[in-house]
Amino acid sequence: MCLVAKPIVDGIEKEIGENGQVLRIDVKSSLGKQLARRYQVSAVPTIVILDGKGETLLYQSGPPDKDKIVNTVINNQVR
Repeated sequence: MCLVAKPIVDGIEKEIGENGQVLRIDVKSSLGKQLARRYQVSAVPTIVILDGKGETLLYQSGPPDKDKIVNTVINNQVR
């Protein structure tokens, strides 16, 4: 993860609490490469929010927009 984004993502994780789960994926690992291809990740950091069915609710590359991410998770009760 981009070191600039880490404190923002830490804050997101804290704010969403039990409403969702934050997974941090290393795009250099084997699994990370597979997921990067699947979700067409071309920049780091990239935030992908999925609903309970695996449908993409939000896709965001670059500096994370904390408010938008938290609102998306809370309003959709992503689990």
